[in-house]
Amino acid sequence: SRRVDYPVIGGFLQQEWAHFGIIYFGIIFDLLIVPLLLFKKTRRFAFGISIFFHLFNSIVFQVGIFPYLSLAFTLFFFEPETIARIFLKKKTVYTENEIVIPQNSKLIRTVFIVYFLIQIGLPLRHWAIPGDVLLTEEGHRMSWRMMLRTKKGAIQYKVLNKKTGALYFINPSDSLTVKQANALATKPDFIWQFAQRIKKNLQEKGEDVSVFAIGSVSTNNKPYVTLINPDADLASEKWQFFWHNSWLILPNRAD
Repeated sequence: SRRVDYPVIGGFLQQEWAHFGIIYFGIIFDLLIVPLLLFKKTRRFAFGISIFFHLFNSIVFQVGIFPYLSLAFTLFFFEPETIARIFLKKKTVYTENEIVIPQNSKLIRTVFIVYFLIQIGLPLRHWAIPGDVLLTEEGHRMSWRMMLRTKKGAIQYKVLNKKTGALYFINPSDSLTVKQANALATKPDFIWQFAQRIKKNLQEKGEDVSVFAIGSVSTNNKPYVTLINPDADLASEKWQFFWHNSWLILPNRAD
């Protein structure tokens, strides 16, 4: 319904049959695009389909730079002579016989091996972290986990003055935009960062406080669950970048 105002395709996108058509087209595209690009006879056709597919994704789903990266990668399926003829007319095409292997090739090879091991390990690291990555977000970033979940949540902070015992609540939406507040409610690292911000602001006023987060989150329209331990003082917690944060509750899997 959010895309009903799109020119030409707005009405089409509201039809249920169109949703299934887009899903199955995407599956077929992912299965066949590489073989079609590998064969010279179907390469241009596959390239044309790729342009349509990725531009459609960019316009309709607004997934950032990913469609354009994928389009750029399709150039690797074309012969160097073809790329040079179209894009590099004034450049000389090097042949395999002209390629010089550098003297420090072992060092370069080692650097590339380490680099690719990191690129393999980062997307898979969530399997080594307790909990469901769909909920906890731990191991989500830099893992190429695209369009696997939609999340919504609600959050507020309980602040306790350690000296006076005064207790009051802070609503993030009072100081954030709607988009920022919606993202904050569903992402534990954002929740922790905002708690640290509250702590810092109040420390500048001479207050020593504990900060607690009270909220719940829903993933893929599943029932809401409590993700943050309401008894955990986030003001005194350290963020664990590569391991599980103990103040996150581990409910059942979101899927």
